[in-house]
Amino acid sequence: MRRRTPAAVLAAATAAAFAVLLAAAAPAQATGYRYWSYWLRSGGTWTYAQTGPAMHTPADGDVEGWRFAVSRDAAATALQPRGAADFATICAGTPAAKGSKRVALVIDPGTAADAPGGETPPAPRTACARIPADASSADAVAAVARPLRYDSSGILCAIAGYPRSGCGETVSGGKAPTDGSTTSATAAATSGSSTTAAGPSSHHGGPSAGLYAGIAAVAVVGGAAVWQARRRKPRP
Repeated sequence: MRRRTPAAVLAAATAAAFAVLLAAAAPAQATGYRYWSYWLRSGGTWTYAQTGPAMHTPADGDVEGWRFAVSRDAAATALQPRGAADFATICAGTPAAKGSKRVALVIDPGTAADAPGGETPPAPRTACARIPADASSADAVAAVARPLRYDSSGILCAIAGYPRSGCGETVSGGKAPTDGSTTSATAAATSGSSTTAAGPSSHHGGPSAGLYAGIAAVAVVGGAAVWQARRRKPRP
């Protein structure tokens, strides 16, 4: 019987360890997050905002959107606000005023499928916020959709009191978009720009600790395989 070389043993052990690692990681990929995503409108296209509303200063005539939903992967499948998103229509009844600006908002609480247990989402609506010229997007949504609820890290958890509790919680078996909304990746392709959607900041980052632990385990298994092969190799 032909004896396997240390290199062959290492390759087999590494492949087996990676198979176990991928199997263990698969359920985590099915986890979604329930949260309000924040969007900016430009040229008829929604783009996932790259900063929080408190860090963004809209201009007069801007259109912004909010959508409550469950997304399987916060970096790629956040659902966009639904409905009309035209500034002239939304702000038709709000005249301009000196020293202020108008921002049109589309507020979409999502569907019953995305609602926390025991809650019913309000109907989607639009509003025109007239705010000071130097006000932020956080000021705009506060002007038309109180009460707001934030968590300790500054994530906007509730708009107009919805939902009553929870904030970016994980949802087992998070689903892909189902209501016809375009994902942020598609929106970027349509507009010719590059964008990466991000969910609640506490859920957005690099590889998980579990992945690093798995890689370390693969290295240990591979090293042990080489040591065993060398130990069993007959001496001349």
